Amino acid sequence: MFPMVTGFMNYGQQAVRAARYIGQSFMITLSHANRLPVTIQYPYEKSITSERFRGRIHFEFDKCIACEVCVRVCPIDLPVVDWRFETDIRKKRLLNYSIDFGICIFCGNCVEYCPTNCLSMTEEYELSTYDRHELNYNQIALGRLPIPVVGDYTIQTIMNSNQTKIAMNKPLDSRTITNY
Repeated sequence: MFPMVTGFMNYGQQAVRAARYIGQSFMITLSHANRLPVTIQYPYEKSITSERFRGRIHFEFDKCIACEVCVRVCPIDLPVVDWRFETDIRKKRLLNYSIDFGICIFCGNCVEYCPTNCLSMTEEYELSTYDRHELNYNQIALGRLPIPVVGDYTIQTIMNSNQTKIAMNKPLDSRTITNY
């Protein structure tokens, strides 16, 4: 009879322990229920990208010397550089420059190794289209500067968590965004 009593006691202790675990997990669930949503309403609220964000590439046609370093350092040989050698001045003349962002992996090697700094990364990340051929940008499309998100009054910008921590130590200015 004694082993049966200890068995009931062990069963009772395990039941109490299980009920405590269920109660603790239920309390954690309830503590998360009263939080505000973290979802960003994308078209109207955009997050500010970090300093080193690698978005669409900006190209300055006048600075390019058609050296094709960007093509050699690209892991997929993506930039298409069309040039003609001018014999009278003994220099290459750039005719056309294009990048297909449907294939680009945004590694930034072309920007890093460009000797004349005619390539730079922008903060633009909205490149989606319905036709993949529209992602092939020529020198005119690459030369357009993106519209800054911070300056657009119709869009509410939201900082990501590490920028929020940095901004808490700084005085408020035009780039400080309210948090929810």
